[in-house]
Amino acid sequence: MTTTTLAVLVPLLPFLGAAAGLLLGRTAPGFVRPLAVLPTLAALVLAVLVAVRQDGGRAVNAATELTPTGSVPVELALHIDGFAALVAVLVGLVATCVQIYSTGYLRDDPRYSSYAALVSLFTSAMLLVVYSGDLMVLLVGWEIMGICSYFLVGHYWETPEARAASLKAFLVTKLGDVPFLIGLFALAGDAGSFRVTKVLGAVASGGLDHPTLIALLLLAGVAGKSAQFPLHTWLPDAMAGPTPVSALIHAATMVAAGVYFVARLLPLFEASRAAMVVLAVMAAVTMVGSALAALAQDDIKRVLAYSTIGQLGYMTGALAVGDRGAAVFHLLSHGAFKALLFLAAGAVIHAAGTNSLAAMSRMRNLRARVPDAYWTMTVALLALAAIPPFSGFFSKESVLGAAEHVLTGHTEHAPGAAGWTVLVAGLITALLTAAYATRLWLLAFRGRGADAPDHGRQPVPMTTVLWVLAVPSLAFGGLAFRLLPDWFDGADLAPTLTTSVLGTGVALAGGIVTYAAWRHTTALAPRVPMGAVAAHPEGDAAQVEAEAIASHTPAYGDVASAPDPADPGRLLLGPLHRHAATGFHLDAVYSALFVRPVRGAASLVRFLDREVVDTYVRGAGALPRWLGIAVRRAQTGNVQTYVSALLAGTVVLAVAVVLVATGA
Repeated sequence: MTTTTLAVLVPLLPFLGAAAGLLLGRTAPGFVRPLAVLPTLAALVLAVLVAVRQDGGRAVNAATELTPTGSVPVELALHIDGFAALVAVLVGLVATCVQIYSTGYLRDDPRYSSYAALVSLFTSAMLLVVYSGDLMVLLVGWEIMGICSYFLVGHYWETPEARAASLKAFLVTKLGDVPFLIGLFALAGDAGSFRVTKVLGAVASGGLDHPTLIALLLLAGVAGKSAQFPLHTWLPDAMAGPTPVSALIHAATMVAAGVYFVARLLPLFEASRAAMVVLAVMAAVTMVGSALAALAQDDIKRVLAYSTIGQLGYMTGALAVGDRGAAVFHLLSHGAFKALLFLAAGAVIHAAGTNSLAAMSRMRNLRARVPDAYWTMTVALLALAAIPPFSGFFSKESVLGAAEHVLTGHTEHAPGAAGWTVLVAGLITALLTAAYATRLWLLAFRGRGADAPDHGRQPVPMTTVLWVLAVPSLAFGGLAFRLLPDWFDGADLAPTLTTSVLGTGVALAGGIVTYAAWRHTTALAPRVPMGAVAAHPEGDAAQVEAEAIASHTPAYGDVASAPDPADPGRLLLGPLHRHAATGFHLDAVYSALFVRPVRGAASLVRFLDREVVDTYVRGAGALPRWLGIAVRRAQTGNVQTYVSALLAGTVVLAVAVVLVATGA
């Protein structure tokens, strides 16, 4: 079987699994779980075979025209180079782990069949984006992911939080997709094709007339899909969906699509220095702002959500300094440890019966209830904090090293301002990342008070997946930085001495300072009496999470309303904590600038429709009715009345004729 055939089957198998799962979900429920896991697992195996055959060498290209569309045809095209092959493996691995984990996590969920089918469709759409060599076909996968995210985030549709979050995710990402679509048409108009290879050829030959405008339009869509400032606000609220969905969205699909797209068309963005500076500023604001917000969150999943935003900022920062190898390296590394973080968080939420870190900090022995989640989450948090030798250290240092290369003149792909912006913001974010990772670990696993509720051991599929993902979280980085350059145009991904020392130093400082603050606040905080924390009743993980979302107001409402005296984040942030906890009030700003004016305009239109337009319509119907009433009253049936009226009218006409004749 040729490489092209294998590549076509990779996105096709999850799609067929999704279709079969939807058709057989009610009539043959016993087939739902195999149809969820096996096609995705087969796609992973085929993606690995494609990567082995591609082996970082010459890109695999194939195309067939779908339909003649005039001067710019749309083609079903494949373009698989080294980093496309590796990203597809990541997508297949995370999706397979999510599907296996979900068989235990949602084992009693009545809507599991539709959930599993949507996850498979989500996976298929992302694989289509990764392998596509035509921008219009890529757009199909891009939009399908947006639709799937709407349904998956709103899986617990009984809760108003889930309904609002799904709608918000859909609208905010679509807001970015409008200029993105315009940018694609403008790009195809300048390049004369939607084919990726022809577009890159036009960029190389200087054939684009408006590179800056096109790049900025495309960046709007990337900001929405990859949750970058200022269109990142949907991602923390998307935590209202099931935890496995969060793992899939944050680690391998949806948010990774924007980073992948920029990496695919990086020469286009490099053609505009203004676009590179905008990308660098966007990455810097995203990194620092999201890290500060993560340090103030009470909901464990919102901490991880803001963490994802910050790590995506690192990836876009690497792209802003012209190093797609470092960006995709961190994308691969982050995919493993972030999927592990979310799936481990699901086990912790099930054991604690709540999403709240404040509540977990008042539970003793929570780590003993979920030992697998405790150890694997510790590994993932160390990788997130970029502590050597965990994978996050190598991938994050490759980003900082890429910024340093711009400053030292080793590369001229980006302006110096972009290099300084990414390097400084990256170091500040490394400090804050270690701080919020340490805070999460301390509050979740070093609580004091009543014993945590005991729900027994987690299902085997859930714990197995955690240990599978712990392996790349620990060992991937140390191996990859030596092997990946062969897949990424030979770019050097080895850590540099300066950024390694600075990055590790600030990370250790962030962790130590947070630990010291926790010791201080814990010593001052009153002890929680035994029995003050009620054990959550036994139930499956999805039900526990749904109830936790519905009952945990601080996670999705006023997040600053449940103070925890043992929270080191309050001490570290001081007066900034209240603002960071609400995401620096960006939702309130959007509400004032967009939501309220739109609602006001809608109210005005409704008033005009009801009070003005309807008045004319009602008047048009009332006038004939009134005339009919008047005429009906005149029809008395009395002949004498009719003759009298006739004579009176005749007299009036005669008088009028006389007056007119006299006047003439």
